[in-house]
Amino acid sequence: MRVVISGASGMIGRALTRRLAADGDEVVRLVRRAPQAPGEVAWDPAAGRLDPAALAGADAVVNLSGASLSRLPWTPAYRREILSSRLDATTTITAALRQAAAAGPAPATLINASAVGFYGSRPGEVLDETSAPGDGFLARVVREWEEAASAAPDGVRTVLARTGVVVGPGGAMRPLMLLTRAGLAGPLGSGRQHWPWISLRDEVGALVHLLRSPVSGPVDLVGPTPATAAELGRALAERMRRPYRLPAPSALIGLLGEAGRELLLADQQVAPAVLLRDGYRFADETVGQAVDALLAGA
Repeated sequence: MRVVISGASGMIGRALTRRLAADGDEVVRLVRRAPQAPGEVAWDPAAGRLDPAALAGADAVVNLSGASLSRLPWTPAYRREILSSRLDATTTITAALRQAAAAGPAPATLINASAVGFYGSRPGEVLDETSAPGDGFLARVVREWEEAASAAPDGVRTVLARTGVVVGPGGAMRPLMLLTRAGLAGPLGSGRQHWPWISLRDEVGALVHLLRSPVSGPVDLVGPTPATAAELGRALAERMRRPYRLPAPSALIGLLGEAGRELLLADQQVAPAVLLRDGYRFADETVGQAVDALLAGA
């Protein structure tokens, strides 16, 4: 396949690029600077600029662009960036897809990043792709983000990849690993809130699976076995041979505002119903296996 990727320099984008190259696929990376290597194409999502010719001959586009949610604090300006970075990238890509479709064959597939933040905090519920949207800042961001992706032209299969906490070397796991290494890890709030997790290799594996699948619409990219924040944190501490006993009370986390409430204290038991129904087989079925893979560099 020939796959165009935005956000290829991020943790997921780098791992996906390596996997596709290893599989013999061709990757075109969208970059926000002058191209410096073969396979790079310049674009400017803030200005809405992407030459539709960059999509010519491509089989699929994977849009992973968006400002990091793990950067704190979420000031009013940064909240605007979280939203605008996603909408700018997605609307620029869908506009280029429409132009490409008007001129000739367009890529058949758009996989657009999304997030389980769509569901909001829902204690006591089991959530899947059929669940209604929740409340809160992230839920609003994701709804607008997914609506922007729906502007892809008719005939382009659009997948909304609602990703959970990726157990990988970056993103939300980086500060957790630093705290654990320093011996400062412990329950966040009660620790009983469900965190929808997925290992990095399954995040990439699921994206590759979806590139070749007929599935469209929302797909939850989360592991098949539910885990709480404490179970993930304790698994990390045990394998790093560090203590797990310094709690961060909910009141303290609440000082982070929306970021603390929606990233750390939200309770979301999300099931990967569509992936399982479509036959995807997880490499890491438990959060412990995901942490093992992370620490092994898999």
